Amino acid sequence: LSLERIPLTSEFFNNDFGEFDKDIVFVCAGVVHPKTIEYLKNKTFIITQKILAFPYYINLKNFCYAAIGFSVAHMAYEFATHLNYKNIIFIGQDLAYAEDGFSHTKDYSNLDKHEGHFQRDKGKFQCLAYGGNGKAESSEVWTMFRFFLQDTISRNIISTTYN
Repeated sequence: LSLERIPLTSEFFNNDFGEFDKDIVFVCAGVVHPKTIEYLKNKTFIITQKILAFPYYINLKNFCYAAIGFSVAHMAYEFATHLNYKNIIFIGQDLAYAEDGFSHTKDYSNLDKHEGHFQRDKGKFQCLAYGGNGKAESSEVWTMFRFFLQDTISRNIISTTYN
């Protein structure tokens, strides 16, 4: 899934995983950066419509809104619920900093873009740590994402959601 509009995140799709990608359907919001679509041109992908003017401007056909939400987690959850999955499992959606202050794994290619964020946010936004053991540091945006996602999950009476 991709719903990012900036060239930097398009680069995640600028690779060739060979056979690994052959059965993957990539799902992109209609607002993704054009480079994302360029990188996916020889792969199977879907462009979904968000409730924005741009999809109408380029005359995307209206098959419903399937890209509501602020993040890939929200979009993935919406897809899973529209597909009537009974069990939805999130892996790695804690929306918090690690104990060492990193926002992503140390091999994340854009780690430098997050320098100083932990220090900026420390003590301002906390959430329950993984496994319910103590508190973890978060950020204002992640807290907003988490609350919106938790609210969406709490209203889902069809599926059981695991995180």
